[in-house]
Amino acid sequence: MTTRATLDNSARKTATDRVLILGAGGHARVVLDILQQAGLCEPVGFLDNNADIHGRRVDGLPVIGGIDALADIAKREHADGVIVAIGDNGARRGLARQVDQIGLKLISAIHPAATLAHNATIGRNVVIAAGAIVCANCQIGDSVILNTGCIVDYQTMVGEGSHICPGVRVAGRAKVEAGAFLGIGSTVVPGVTIGYESVIGAGAVVIEDVSPMATVVGIPATPIKLANASEEEVAMLAPAGA
Repeated sequence: MTTRATLDNSARKTATDRVLILGAGGHARVVLDILQQAGLCEPVGFLDNNADIHGRRVDGLPVIGGIDALADIAKREHADGVIVAIGDNGARRGLARQVDQIGLKLISAIHPAATLAHNATIGRNVVIAAGAIVCANCQIGDSVILNTGCIVDYQTMVGEGSHICPGVRVAGRAKVEAGAFLGIGSTVVPGVTIGYESVIGAGAVVIEDVSPMATVVGIPATPIKLANASEEEVAMLAPAGA
């Protein structure tokens, strides 16, 4: 079972995990706030590769060093867990895999004001912000961001490393494949598949399947470009069986 910052009040008083936050930008500030409000772990500090901010404090927490030094810093700080707080989908997913290789524990951060169905499945390194709603039988993969006030309705699958932006509404039985980005305020109708690494523009209304790596905008959403990718990249990003 994944370690999560949840709204379980009974566990608030027994925080045990010392957690390092990878990244020190805007999204990392949000993640820190979620961890602090949930109260189930002790954030130790940020790691960021921008040497100019090493030694500074971000919202009261120190930037300890670079991400490349994660293993050594975790040992020195007696850190039990790590969360990757970087908005870029590919970077977040890649760093999460590095954390696995090092052998550290990836935790998730769930805001106390988020609503999760009891039978929803939540992966590791997931961030669920305030006001987000995850409905019955949803499956949320590793390294997903469910941002402020988004709705993921029943039996929807959200693939690894995707980002559902603030105010997005994903209707039931949809499938959001790995690495997809659903822009702020967009809407996905029931049963639609959003292809891997695709981008849904802000405010778009998706009424039919979106091809992998496509960018769609407007009402109804229509494609504007298809990203160039090598066969090797496509094979790596494609979900099993694609």
